[in-house]
Amino acid sequence: MSRYIFEQLDTAEQALRENLHRNDLDPTARDHMERALSHVHEAYIATNEIGKARSVHRLVSDLEKVSPSMAKVRRRRQPGVTSKPIRV
Repeated sequence: MSRYIFEQLDTAEQALRENLHRNDLDPTARDHMERALSHVHEAYIATNEIGKARSVHRLVSDLEKVSPSMAKVRRRRQPGVTSKPIRV
């Protein structure tokens, strides 16, 4: 069963990453997809390492703490620079 879950999480991650590379993506949609990607990563941890994942509340709280810093990084990002996916 967990293999099926991992396959589904991988599919979700791939779809989100593909959409995040679009230049015509609405900023609000991008924000939601970035947050969804964080939830997919945490779901992978919750499935793979029982008891090691953060609660949804804690994940959201952590994401809200780093959001201002991430916004600064995005504004400073130079054209042509792309980030590679990180596998959890």
